[in-house]
Amino acid sequence: MNSPILQLLVLAGIAIFLIFRLKSVLGTRDGFEAPTQRGPAPSDSRRQDFEVIEGGPDHDITDHVAEDSEAAAALAEMKRAEPSFNVTEFLQGARGAYEMILMAFERGKLDEVTPFLSEDVYETFVQVVDAREEQGLTIEADFAGVREVSLHDARFDQASKRAEITMKFVGELSSVVRDKEGEIVEGKPGQTKRQKDVWTFERVMGADDPNWRLVATGE
Repeated sequence: MNSPILQLLVLAGIAIFLIFRLKSVLGTRDGFEAPTQRGPAPSDSRRQDFEVIEGGPDHDITDHVAEDSEAAAALAEMKRAEPSFNVTEFLQGARGAYEMILMAFERGKLDEVTPFLSEDVYETFVQVVDAREEQGLTIEADFAGVREVSLHDARFDQASKRAEITMKFVGELSSVVRDKEGEIVEGKPGQTKRQKDVWTFERVMGADDPNWRLVATGE
């Protein structure tokens, strides 16, 4: 074999080796990929702008409370204590909990919602339900829906990891109160009324129990 052919074979072997070596490092690229820019490094001002964008406001928080509020700072601490916590998802869950707890109270079926009530709130609800039963009163209630739901306040205790979130609800429901003879003493069938509530939920962030509990009610 003459020298030129031998040199070509050696060069071809080197080329094949380099191709396989590049694939093992870079992988296989499919589709369009923008060319890599090799210009000068970004200036300090451009770098700062990038950092502001990357570390900008958390819209999951600022969509619900003012960015510079104490509530926003508390929500941010909750997220640091439990990275999977999501404020928007919490509001969705709170909406469902509001309907569930409110209707359980109206119908006197508190056992269905015991895991979602603090001991104090449960005892207060029980006293009201027992008083109704002693008077021979029964309530027929239907939930029409939640008209408004908003995050009113938030607090976080760094030492105990205990979080509190206060919510404002405006719901619509129809309820009729009947005496022991079955006569209506309050309300009209099919007539809805607006119910306004301010509820505070509590939970230890990072705990195994995922349930938020209702710890305070108001209006």
